[in-house]
Amino acid sequence: MITWYHTLYMDSRISKNIDKIKATMEANKPTIGVYCIALASNENNLFDIINVNELMFQYYKRNKIYIIGLARGRESAKHLVARMIEDVYRETGDVRAREYFAENGR
Repeated sequence: MITWYHTLYMDSRISKNIDKIKATMEANKPTIGVYCIALASNENNLFDIINVNELMFQYYKRNKIYIIGLARGRESAKHLVARMIEDVYRETGDVRAREYFAENGR
């Protein structure tokens, strides 16, 4: 099950087509080159960067995934993660991203 962060982080190429991309993802249809940034499935990590096509696997259908950002391409996703961590640090003085996004978005 997908839960979306209320102010989704995204790169400029995603923001132009966000509604279409989200609808495609929720309908479990393949999408080329789009990566999501989600809270990490392992609580010792900050984020998972996942190709959205992986969300069609049973593992993700059975588990909750909290998507915080979308990017076109893996490199763009890495840059987006860096921006997210910088934003959390600027707001809180710490890098506890899991706690920050859980408190500010759900």
